Amino acid sequence: MGIAGLIFGILGAIGGFVPGLNYGAWLFALIGIILSAIAMKKSKDGIAIAGLVISIIGFVIAISGLICVLACAGAVAGAAAGAGLW
Repeated sequence: MGIAGLIFGILGAIGGFVPGLNYGAWLFALIGIILSAIAMKKSKDGIAIAGLVISIIGFVIAISGLICVLACAGAVAGAAAGAGLW
């Protein structure tokens, strides 16, 4: 279970940098946090700890990437509306 949490955390961290994938990357990181926390509760091995750390970092990256993409889209829409394009 720790390995699965680590893999989901890595997918969340990498997906947070890709503009099309960051809409769902936070979900991968959240699943990684849950799986790694369960694995840490059962046994405190290094993979579970690494999975938890990477998943938390991936979650932060994915959420911040999502906020950046949405902010840019809002700025473009606002500029287009102000210029009379839409």
